[in-house]
Amino acid sequence: MLAWLETSPVGDWVALSLYAYPLLLSLHIVGLAVVVGIFSMRDLRLLGIVSGLQPSAFLSLSRLAWIGFTLNAISGLLLFTSQATVFASSVPFLTKISCVTAGMVLAGIIQSRLRAESEDTRNKDAITGSTRALALASLLLWVSAIIAGRLIAYL
Repeated sequence: MLAWLETSPVGDWVALSLYAYPLLLSLHIVGLAVVVGIFSMRDLRLLGIVSGLQPSAFLSLSRLAWIGFTLNAISGLLLFTSQATVFASSVPFLTKISCVTAGMVLAGIIQSRLRAESEDTRNKDAITGSTRALALASLLLWVSAIIAGRLIAYL
């Protein structure tokens, strides 16, 4: 099936077109900047490393992050078609996909916790220790995904 995907019209277009791969890679980087930028800043704020924004401010930004993720998923799937057999057995690629999947699951969990914690009118700025731990795990996952993504081209 992976070999078929590579030789499909879409796989051929991505692999052989002068513009497809660079365009898709550029879109992938834009999506990455949006997703990782928003979630990393949120995580840094939750960890107390960055100040200035209320944690609840990131609730409205989550929609933009999910749009960035959708852009990443679509461009990533199209990029995958050009070298599906190679990527399917690539340790950096599989590591990246695992980190992104776990990062997005944590993003949903953290967002729901932020929503619940921001509704607590007694202490709007209080962030629980477990939410901070999730933020640290999230930050580590995004850094790992970026490192693994860069290693795909070299390993």
